Amino acid sequence: MQNEMILETISVTKNYFGDKSSGVNNVTIFIPKGKITAIIGESGSGKTTLLNLLYGLLQPDSGEVFFKEERVLKREEKLQPAHRVMRLVTQNNQDMDSMATVWESVRSGLWNEELGLETETQKITDSLNMLDIMPLKDQPFGKLSGGEKQRVTIAKALISRPEVLLLDEPFNQVDATYREGLQNDIRYIVKEWGVTVVLVSHDPAEILSMADELIVLKEGEIVENGSPEELYNSPKLLYTAQILASGTLLTSAEAKKIGIKTQRGTVVIYAEHVKIVRGYSNKWTVKQILFKGFFEELIIERDGVVLRATNYAKRKYPKGSLINITIENYFEYGKWETPVRPLPKEV
Repeated sequence: MQNEMILETISVTKNYFGDKSSGVNNVTIFIPKGKITAIIGESGSGKTTLLNLLYGLLQPDSGEVFFKEERVLKREEKLQPAHRVMRLVTQNNQDMDSMATVWESVRSGLWNEELGLETETQKITDSLNMLDIMPLKDQPFGKLSGGEKQRVTIAKALISRPEVLLLDEPFNQVDATYREGLQNDIRYIVKEWGVTVVLVSHDPAEILSMADELIVLKEGEIVENGSPEELYNSPKLLYTAQILASGTLLTSAEAKKIGIKTQRGTVVIYAEHVKIVRGYSNKWTVKQILFKGFFEELIIERDGVVLRATNYAKRKYPKGSLINITIENYFEYGKWETPVRPLPKEV
């Protein structure tokens, strides 16, 4: 069934030491089967707490967590079928033995079942090949690079073919060389195996390219959710816009200085929406150039207003250059400003 839900939380609250500003508060989410759902938010917003509640490492103070309509208990209380079909991968590989070989590390992900040597060997081989780490099978885990370690950890998590894979900042310690390949591996596994992935991340490029659904957390509460395209192109909240994109925050007075007529207190302009164009009124000065690989981000200024602008024509506009721009899009947030009405004329 399309959009069948596999994991749910109903009004879940989990705080620490009685502090309501910690953990999560009254959170209800629905995780669709066979999709990648990303949980995003600033540090301390409750992302990891929510992931641990879904996995059963934590018991909520109130509310309930369900896997296929079965209530998920804390793992210490009772081992359930739901626990057996979920796997959690963290960024620090804390449950891995640094002295064990890659082959032994992946093998340790099997449940204690009598599989037979041939079946066991095939399962390990399949997992190593899936993550492209077969050449490392005899290497000690502790001597691997960060990217290689994370591949081994994920292979261990996948060897028993779980239904749900929970990833807590899985690419945080992975070099850029390995990151994209590992992301592609996860997308392939979701497609081929039908695994449901719940991903916690703070990297906008990572989540926008990977996720089917986004859940935005702020101070332990869900403030927005939807597809990456929806939230990126039409963020309802300033908080979401700042998390997902590189942009500039302007006051209404600053916005009006550069020709944006707004009736709200704050304007956000993504760097990609600032376009450098030909013109005679070159009033913007390039103050700084930030190298971004295949493009640059220019910090430009006019009349005390500073913007970020994406520039693909690298080295064309050196520091101090005067340029002309157009602003193709912007978002408005904050309180509505009351327009000034003329006083009534005396009769």
